[in-house]
Amino acid sequence: MPDYESERLRQEYIARIRGLRPIDDDFMRCLFRDNIPLAQMVLRIVTGIEDLVVTELSVQKDLKRLGDSRSICLDAYAKDSSGKIFDLEIQRADVGADVRRARYHSSAMDIENLKAGQDFSELPETYTIFITENDFFRKGRAVYRFERMDAEDKTPFNDGEHILYVNGAFRDNSDIGRLMHDFSCWNPEDMNYDLLRDKARYFKEDAKGVSDMCRVFEEVKNEGIRIGEIRGKEIGEAIGREIGKEIGKEIGKEIGKDEATIGNIKSIMETLNITSKQAMDMLKISAEKQEEYSRLLNS
Repeated sequence: MPDYESERLRQEYIARIRGLRPIDDDFMRCLFRDNIPLAQMVLRIVTGIEDLVVTELSVQKDLKRLGDSRSICLDAYAKDSSGKIFDLEIQRADVGADVRRARYHSSAMDIENLKAGQDFSELPETYTIFITENDFFRKGRAVYRFERMDAEDKTPFNDGEHILYVNGAFRDNSDIGRLMHDFSCWNPEDMNYDLLRDKARYFKEDAKGVSDMCRVFEEVKNEGIRIGEIRGKEIGEAIGREIGKEIGKEIGKEIGKDEATIGNIKSIMETLNITSKQAMDMLKISAEKQEEYSRLLNS
């Protein structure tokens, strides 16, 4: 019998694929995967480095952590012929474009690219680039560039770190304006740049490309389930620890109370030279607890 549920899910994926735009991060990663010419074109436009030549490219690159620090996965990570390093991030929601996130990405690239024994002067020049769907800084510019400088006389610090925010809402007839238009297009035929148009058309119209995108959706769904299960386990364990603490406190209180009562019984027995039964009667201890305390006194 046909797998109706799988076919229903496939048709749902295909409908979603039609509406994807390069500004959607999962789609962007597919467009960039193994596509150095496209990555090179985009980086040349957003950085203004016209002779930039990309030599290495990877998507969803995990950067190593120090100790228990937070790990990150870069949307697109590239290196050019001069050794410069580029992290290209798609951030549709403003909350994902926090400036301290850009700072963290930049520092993570530094850690990734300086090995034990290397001199600090060997740190490569790095570009952390966030393409945001909205004008994050609301000043109407196409690109916002941030670099360290002397706070007094504005002399550049020249430490090789560059952070760029690209305004995905910017439109004009410049290269960056036309590129941002393309990043928001769901229809490949409306795109200005052939490299972007051809790759988008492949994933939306070619049978193999559509199949590849469906597989990506399935991987994303499964990853979401896996993360949800891990997070659920972590929450469950945390709740369990809290419950355990409360139970432990109650048990501890009871043990402490019993030890104090036994101390009182012994003190009365020694002071008045009476039996444990007589001492417990004086303290008005119930018959049930007297049996328990008698066992503890004789243990």
